[in-house]
Amino acid sequence: MEATLELPRDHPGFSDPEYRGRRQEIAELGAAYRPGDPIPVVRYTAEEDALWRLVSSELAAKHARVACTEYLTGAASLVLPTERVPQLDEVDRRVNELTGFHIRPVPGLVPVRDFYGSLAERTFLSTQYVRHHSVPFYTPEPDIVHEIVGHANMLASATFASLYEKAGRASARTHSAEALEFFSKVFWFTLEFGVVREDGELKAYGAGLLSSYGELDEFPDAEIRPWDVVAMGTTPYDITHYQPVLFEAGSFVEMVVRLGTFFSEYDEDWYRSHLEGAA
Repeated sequence: MEATLELPRDHPGFSDPEYRGRRQEIAELGAAYRPGDPIPVVRYTAEEDALWRLVSSELAAKHARVACTEYLTGAASLVLPTERVPQLDEVDRRVNELTGFHIRPVPGLVPVRDFYGSLAERTFLSTQYVRHHSVPFYTPEPDIVHEIVGHANMLASATFASLYEKAGRASARTHSAEALEFFSKVFWFTLEFGVVREDGELKAYGAGLLSSYGELDEFPDAEIRPWDVVAMGTTPYDITHYQPVLFEAGSFVEMVVRLGTFFSEYDEDWYRSHLEGAA
């Protein structure tokens, strides 16, 4: 695999040649990785470690107030380093000990079928680069803060890990682009941006919410809609803005049961019978 770095013009690092070079360097490490190889070590800079310290500590403080209990339990089990960017290898080893999932490096965004399909094999594909230093609390695409603080902490929970695997298996049962897109939106509004009631309070359980400093402040003011997978799968979203619409489960147990049931049942026939071409 050859790594080709492409950043949009509105990316914070687009006009920063040093950052672009750094991203290319890290992307090449991920591109050279082959299953079975040792996960490549990234020699993170002092600036990158400082960004991790800042963002992870600020997020942890917010998590104590607004993250669901199961996420906090997973994070406490994973025990990420706070003073430096964690190496993917150490995260992989610990997550695998806890839930049997693996974390594997990729140079950047991968095709959606590859990303979801890997989950069926209990493997999460992760980037290794760090967001641009000028906007430590924002990233326009998944970076290692999002991958590890968001997803790896969830994958340290057996309950969440099971949902990720079921999601991967559901994606593999789709054949049409339309059915996969519907599935992807449900994944977005649950395992990326899901919220749940715990003891009467609105809590976050999605990796996108839990890895975003700004979203964690804004999500209680979003339009909170009741659980409805058909509505989730047909609601558009914009990744460049705080999410104005979120879907709520009445309890964590309810979310696990209903989302697990959807993932277990979803396929082309489910899509056709519930959507009738509406998505």
